Amino acid sequence: MTDIYQPLRLNCGAELKNRFVLAPLTNLQSNTDGTLSDDEYRWLTLRAKGGFSLTMTCAAHVQQCGQGFPRQLGIFSDSHLEGLTRLASGIKQHNSLALVQLHHAGMRSPADLIGTRPVCPSDHAETNAVGLTLEEVEQVKEDFIVAAQRAENAGFDGVEIHGAHGYLLGQFLSATVNQRNDQYGGSLDNRGRIVRDIIDGVRARCGADFIVGLRLSPERFDLQLADMRDFAQQVLNEGKIDFLDMSLWDIFKEPEEEQHKGRTLLSYFTELNRGSVALGVAGKLRTPDDINRAMAMDIDFVLLGRAAILHHGYPQKMQADPNFVPVANPVTSKYLRSEGLGEKFIAYMASWAGFVQD
Repeated sequence: MTDIYQPLRLNCGAELKNRFVLAPLTNLQSNTDGTLSDDEYRWLTLRAKGGFSLTMTCAAHVQQCGQGFPRQLGIFSDSHLEGLTRLASGIKQHNSLALVQLHHAGMRSPADLIGTRPVCPSDHAETNAVGLTLEEVEQVKEDFIVAAQRAENAGFDGVEIHGAHGYLLGQFLSATVNQRNDQYGGSLDNRGRIVRDIIDGVRARCGADFIVGLRLSPERFDLQLADMRDFAQQVLNEGKIDFLDMSLWDIFKEPEEEQHKGRTLLSYFTELNRGSVALGVAGKLRTPDDINRAMAMDIDFVLLGRAAILHHGYPQKMQADPNFVPVANPVTSKYLRSEGLGEKFIAYMASWAGFVQD
């Protein structure tokens, strides 16, 4: 088993000082125009200070019409550069790598938030989403790539491309949601083309030492495990990303699809030939024992979400005491304030059953 405190060198040459990564977490505390707020800055830089080797932003939308949440961080305009530059500098001064997660919500963009019908690979009656034209698909690709360049200009060490959780890129990967009949629909190779093209574009326009990661989820949201396993292997074979981030909800669970039960969902991805691409996982990693069990399952790093909300210095706490017991939910708003969450983030966490109790 790899030691959680052993450094990890990525393909691009960047090095993580340990195997703790802050998961990209929705928190609803940016400014309404997508610019960085002081609350967002405090939340993220405190995790960098707390020992996370890589600190990732929440999902940042690459097109205004791709916004998925109120008060979401934006990266679709140069007006966001000032705040992003401040954030990158603030994270990196704590010896943590700084990454932006690039996102487009697609049909999951609320119409009342974006002021128009949401978009999707093809018309989608349930969400009233309108299918993208070929020209618009090309523009989506371009905007992801330009957003990566904007992140690099702001001083970030890299980006993660959000292909998970049923957002726009995941909608392209779905054989049921994606009903296109051009080069972006039909076969798995075609449905995954937009993701691979974005990876190629970021690689071509950003520096050789710029980190490029990809987040995928293998089930739910009209996805099939076999498709996602095959697509992950295709991307790994191409070797153009530095890491693959698998969001599994619970890394110890079995698949939901009956024909794949009998083993862990994670095992379908640890068995892939990943070459020199690092594999990270997220999903209900709360205790040191959870983390050690995960590392023993042949992964390269862990992404902490709720555990990092509750303990900004989780890596430091576990290093000081490998058997430390994390605080249990529910916690008070006062406690979350002490951990660097702003009021809007606290209100959001209060909407999660059993997380906050005052």
